[in-house]
Amino acid sequence: MTTSDRTVAATDGQPVNRCCLPADSLFEEGTVRLNEPPDSDAESLLARLLAGAYDKPFVIDDGAVRRLYFDLAFVQSEMTIKRPYALNFAYTRKMMACLLFIPRPRHIVIVGLGGGSLIRFCHRHVARARITAVEIDPQVIAFGDLFELPRQDGRFALVQADAVEYFARTRDRADVVLLDGCDRNGIAPAFCDAGFYRNIRACLKERGVLVINLVGPAAACRSHLQVIRDVFAGPLIVQNVIEGGTKVAYAFNDPKFLPDWDGIERLARQLAKRHDLDFPALAGKLQRSGLTRATARRCNRRPV
Repeated sequence: MTTSDRTVAATDGQPVNRCCLPADSLFEEGTVRLNEPPDSDAESLLARLLAGAYDKPFVIDDGAVRRLYFDLAFVQSEMTIKRPYALNFAYTRKMMACLLFIPRPRHIVIVGLGGGSLIRFCHRHVARARITAVEIDPQVIAFGDLFELPRQDGRFALVQADAVEYFARTRDRADVVLLDGCDRNGIAPAFCDAGFYRNIRACLKERGVLVINLVGPAAACRSHLQVIRDVFAGPLIVQNVIEGGTKVAYAFNDPKFLPDWDGIERLARQLAKRHDLDFPALAGKLQRSGLTRATARRCNRRPV
């Protein structure tokens, strides 16, 4: 392992001393938690937060909910303290609809740690799956103690790495890749690259699926979708998410895969009994989204 690609503990097992400030100065309730020394200049930190000039992630905790921010304009992740395994955001629920296509994944790779929502859900509800989380930012990793990440063991590993480099090097195969890597403006621009998606395809098993959270400017999302269509030989399903125009896309590694909607409907009812998620509603929305016309024309073409 290099220093830029290493399995890490969220806090390396040590007590965390961080700066805690009242959130009312930010017109919020509760406490602001920052990865800064406890004796930091509070006035300066609050001024930078209000101006959008603070360059690290931070957490606002109101006693009921913890939210991770990159800036005050956008909530990156959210955890309800009494229900830490719940998926509070619609896009995360849609991403977990991948279980309708692969109900028993053995290995899930999650790109982008955030507040750990997808990790906690998968660790609790997909009991036989091994989970690998890939996060580039040590400042995000440092908040892992606040977001109740599972202990690292044979089932869960947290890797500090650039996802582009990770997929270029790894030989570990995955059933599902959940791509949720964002910066302040949306999905990471470095991901909009054919080589990146070719490396993800090489990592996926034959019937594997890539699920992408596409958030940000519409033009950037369109560019990502075009690159994905060009690389993946299989079908592509794209769903709109109400929150801010976000889209979730499902790209299938098997070029001959076509959804069996009747079978998916039956499976959705079974999954709903085992998991805290409305899978029948997710299945219905997936079916209404269907396959994009561009993908249907490309289903039997070889990837670039």
